[in-house]
Amino acid sequence: MALQDKDRIFTNLYGYQPWNLAAARARGDWDNTKALMERGRDAIIQEIKDSGLRGRGGAGFPTGMKWSFMPKESKDGRPSFLVINADESEPGSCKDREIIRHDPHKLIEGALVAGFAMGARAAYIYIRGEYIREAETLFAAVAEAYDAGLVGKNASGSGYDFDVFVHRGAGAYICGEETAMIESIEGKKGQPRLKPPFPAGAGLYGCPTTVNNVESIAVAPTILRRGASWFASFGRENNKGTKLFQISGHVNKPCVVEEEMSIPFSELIEKHCGGIRGGKDNLLAVIPGGSSVPLVPAEQIWDAPMDFDGLRAVGSGLGTAAVIVMDKSTDIVRAISRLSYFYKHESCGQCTPCREGTGWMWRVMERLRKGDADVQEIDMLWNVTKQVEGHTICALGDAAAWPIQGLIRHFRPEIERRIAEKGGALREAAE
Repeated sequence: MALQDKDRIFTNLYGYQPWNLAAARARGDWDNTKALMERGRDAIIQEIKDSGLRGRGGAGFPTGMKWSFMPKESKDGRPSFLVINADESEPGSCKDREIIRHDPHKLIEGALVAGFAMGARAAYIYIRGEYIREAETLFAAVAEAYDAGLVGKNASGSGYDFDVFVHRGAGAYICGEETAMIESIEGKKGQPRLKPPFPAGAGLYGCPTTVNNVESIAVAPTILRRGASWFASFGRENNKGTKLFQISGHVNKPCVVEEEMSIPFSELIEKHCGGIRGGKDNLLAVIPGGSSVPLVPAEQIWDAPMDFDGLRAVGSGLGTAAVIVMDKSTDIVRAISRLSYFYKHESCGQCTPCREGTGWMWRVMERLRKGDADVQEIDMLWNVTKQVEGHTICALGDAAAWPIQGLIRHFRPEIERRIAEKGGALREAAE
């Protein structure tokens, strides 16, 4: 049972209508936002908790619970902040970009409602530096919201003062990590901080801060208008709501589509992407959640429910739901080696396992790609990924290790075949 049009939250995902305030209002945004805020902070947070919304940025932490960690009132006069993660640098992920480009007012209204619920003084939207046109749209949309009195002093006539700032990043993947993003907004080098202290205690400028993904914030006003039970009616237990899926790679029609959580992979591909290029039997493997989750071979992914638990069950994760489809024309070892290079390049160098390990893993991957290695080195590489994973301040070490682990787990015979072929060729040449 696929999602019906009447239940879609992002009704202008493809930009068939203008993004501006008048068009957004016609779609139902900013519709008596004051009434949503008059419910009170606790009621808003409870509604988000009841809806079952989990963070849409990759980790899947319950959004309402995250909001409730913010201090009720400032004991020492420090303001609170909401930081919205629009950095979207995960290879394969392109959903936040569509929200900002075509439906920015959903995000701005969400920022106001979420910020009010947490007692935040302002929202900082940290947008990826390469998103040139998207940033232009966002700046213009924020200006529209200020001119209409929707944000700023006495936002939407609610008596609450709330500012929205747009901060442009400078092209570092690591700034997608919440504490590195906070460092970057403060004008420092984007490097993750040690936790504790957690951002809810001491985040931006040392003040209580919550960092949320664009999609997590943008859906909040719709959930409040339609009710938690409506949102919770989609998806399996613990995996509720609708979700933007971004499908790229070897499908007939790559797309970004809003679907309900827990939709089977096969239905997602057949219904929205026109099937796998060359048919179902041509599927080799899928990376289901952006490049930092392990790949899943064709036979395991086909009927898997696309949600947090369903993909964990096949040894991967939902991540940002950036589905990268690879058919049998893919050089799978080369593809994973290419990802290893990306993580080597994007490591901030703060933690030794990641700084040294990502480069080492990439160099070994390149040798395995060419077959220029010993079979024992496959196990050595596996052991090193285990020494990197879980031993770094942020999750970049895990993100670098997991694609390689997935490759070795599922495609070890392919790596061994290359080594054997190269060895055979060398022996022939020697003879």
